[in-house]
Amino acid sequence: MSDLDIATLQRRLIDFAEAREWGPYHTPKNLAMALSVEASELAEIFQWLTPEESADVMSDPDKAFRVRDEVADVMAYLLQLAGACGVDVLQALAEKIERNEMRFPPGPAKPR
Repeated sequence: MSDLDIATLQRRLIDFAEAREWGPYHTPKNLAMALSVEASELAEIFQWLTPEESADVMSDPDKAFRVRDEVADVMAYLLQLAGACGVDVLQALAEKIERNEMRFPPGPAKPR
């Protein structure tokens, strides 16, 4: 799998869903809801950990596998949602970073 890029991964996800005739279920609403569920499953791994334990979570092979698996689920649904909505994820992210750079100038964090 040396050809890992967003477009290739999105195409693989589309092909996977089409082969299983899941298209009618992959609406933006359903994909957004599935993304939320998968993000919650990722958060659940860290839910009751101390900050120190959470920083060390990848040293436990079982937890590391779960983290990677849930991150993959989140990414898969995010890419599918972006595709369904016509969002170029890399462009959207670049634009968001630019807005954040303007909104949050360098320097120490300020309380809100």
